[in-house]
Amino acid sequence: MASGRQGNLTISTFPRAIIHIDADAFFAACEQARDPRLRGRPVITGKERNIVASMSYEAKARGVVRAMRLSEVKKLCPDAVFLPSDYETYSLLSKRFFAIVRRFTPDVEEYGIDECFADITGMRRPLKMSYPRIAAAIKEELGRSFGLTFSCGLAPNKTIAKIASKWKKPSGLTIIPGRDIQDFIAGMPVEKVWGIGPQTTAYLNKLGVRTALGFARKDEDWVKARFSKPFYNTWQELNGHMVHELELEEKDTCASIQKVKTFTPPSSDPEFVFAQLSKNVENATMKARRYKLAAGRAVLFLKTQDFRGAGVEVRFSRATPFPHEIIAVMQPAFKRLFNPKKLYRSTGVVLFKLTEDRIVQPDLFGVTAQHERLGRVYDVVDGMRIKYGKHTLFLGSSYYAHKFGQHLGERGDAPRRKEELFKGETTRQRLGIPMFMGEVK
Repeated sequence: MASGRQGNLTISTFPRAIIHIDADAFFAACEQARDPRLRGRPVITGKERNIVASMSYEAKARGVVRAMRLSEVKKLCPDAVFLPSDYETYSLLSKRFFAIVRRFTPDVEEYGIDECFADITGMRRPLKMSYPRIAAAIKEELGRSFGLTFSCGLAPNKTIAKIASKWKKPSGLTIIPGRDIQDFIAGMPVEKVWGIGPQTTAYLNKLGVRTALGFARKDEDWVKARFSKPFYNTWQELNGHMVHELELEEKDTCASIQKVKTFTPPSSDPEFVFAQLSKNVENATMKARRYKLAAGRAVLFLKTQDFRGAGVEVRFSRATPFPHEIIAVMQPAFKRLFNPKKLYRSTGVVLFKLTEDRIVQPDLFGVTAQHERLGRVYDVVDGMRIKYGKHTLFLGSSYYAHKFGQHLGERGDAPRRKEELFKGETTRQRLGIPMFMGEVK
């Protein structure tokens, strides 16, 4: 196997073969694939939130960027097609995306809904193809199966694979063997490196480092003296080593849980806004119970129509996974935070200080027995949710959030997946199958 010099390090062409695969403009592309009439047109998803969630490359070429208000988009792109986000369909197609990649290798990290890493090391002999040919075959199979484009990067590690997949977008395939790394990162601004954010970029710039290659060429002792381990690991990967292993196991815990919902039109009705917050809490605690976690603290926050936010932290007397207990503590804090003279457009909650939710020894005041009884009640609630759909049962404090749609008026348009149901489906319980995409040949 060929080798090359990288700074002070000698690295093989592909000691490890890692592919990063990124679906191009995934949400908007799904809509274009589902409706061929949208191909070649500037498509925007996010109509329900009045901001851009995803845009097709035709819209991107006209200057549209993520999180832009739709009113601003209309000025740039009067012929844009605005659609509500169909996250259910996108999620189902994402699962199919990962399943196709797993036909080539079992080692796949689902990094996001529209991207993944795949380790194809050692698969040349079983697949009877070179590493570049395997990468090309995966890209071809994905394109054939979805009618979408995917950008792929093959490299000796995750950091360089990420750089490679972004090199030629859309529909690019970039191969960066170990011996060619320095050529690719020579003029790359350091902020373009995966894992290096604005603060670290500013610090590196103050140290005279402005390119990825400039950072990679620094001595190991220099890096260790100035940066924490994650950035030292990035430095190693820029020098061709494989440090960030793929995370193959499904996540079974989390450090915090956040749920946010935007609603339209904005409201100054405290009951309605609190109902939205209550629904956030129910969603967050569903996830906590799924991971068998209980929250010791939470932050609730409200965002006004002019995008100004305010929040407050609340603490619980004991860690809890039960929404009604959290909501009872939040209610006084909400009253202090809420201003009836303002219009609110979104609410959110973050649960943190998460601990394992387990049965403890019986106590003198019966708290443990009460926790066990509530646990059995919510076991039934969660069972109903699994069988009949999310929020089949909900708390009375969330009533107004369920009585009225999340978005009313034009922005309340439902995604096609919710309008065109299969036989036997309901608005709450649907099969894990996306609506047919493409044309019958």
